[in-house]
Amino acid sequence: MNELTTDLKSLHEATLNNLKSSKANNTLRAYKSDFRDFETFCTKHGFKSLPSEPKIVSLYITHLSKNSKISTLRRRLVSISMVHKLKGHYLDTKHPIIVENLMGIRRIKGSIQIGKKPILVNHLKLIINAIDSQKIEEIKKLRDKSMILIGFGGGFRRTELISIDHEDLEFVPEGLKIIIKKSKTDQFGEGMIKGLPYFNNEIYCPVKNLQKWLEISQIKSGPIFRRFSKGLSLTDKRLTDQSVVLLIKEYLNLAGIENKNFAGHSLRSGFATVAAESGADERSIMSMTGHKSTQMVRRYIKDANLFKNNALNKIKI
Repeated sequence: MNELTTDLKSLHEATLNNLKSSKANNTLRAYKSDFRDFETFCTKHGFKSLPSEPKIVSLYITHLSKNSKISTLRRRLVSISMVHKLKGHYLDTKHPIIVENLMGIRRIKGSIQIGKKPILVNHLKLIINAIDSQKIEEIKKLRDKSMILIGFGGGFRRTELISIDHEDLEFVPEGLKIIIKKSKTDQFGEGMIKGLPYFNNEIYCPVKNLQKWLEISQIKSGPIFRRFSKGLSLTDKRLTDQSVVLLIKEYLNLAGIENKNFAGHSLRSGFATVAAESGADERSIMSMTGHKSTQMVRRYIKDANLFKNNALNKIKI
């Protein structure tokens, strides 16, 4: 009997680990952070947070709706539901009191999503020029330039960008091949390869700048985008995804561009928008960005063609 109990306990622990492993670490952290806010709400009002019930969750959604976007409400709902599942509880998030409440909030607030601004070609050039004009060591300039240009040129998510290792690179006559081992939409690690061709203008060429960075840094293996210690000594520690955001905002500011509505995602959305403006079809954009759904890519294409295919252009005054 003791053996059976021990065996069942180990199976239970292994099952919980499998459930946790089904989600990326960043996703699990987001679930926990969202659920903590729900717990705070429940404690304040004398409700039980785990297990909870649809009526309580609906009250929480209404509470959040005063200062949150519809997308935030949906994300919090997913987080609460997932924490319940991970803890072995069932929560009916399709209950009418939740679904109808969300529909009502959506009608009142509207659901248009205003994303962060994309970094376009003119922004990119101003950023690179701003970096070049800084009175800092060449090694720091090359790291930051190559990171930003690779991020834009490959339509990378910032987590993908900082995860690139030297072993993932292959320089070929046409340009550069980069292996992406795992990404947000590829949680099982099937991987993909991105191809970045050489640009005619070497100043803004992702491949040329990366070659210069690898040469000056003498990186032969491991992370290619690394942190500096004090005194600009290069460490073997990988940059964080937050570092990408801070660097982008810093250089936008130095380039004289208001940086409030830009983020790490701006490199990726910038690539997609510029590619769409240049006539690239959604399939070729998706093959670079790794989007699994056409919905977001079509939004980039729509934004890019806002003035190009504008009916008002047909009116002559």
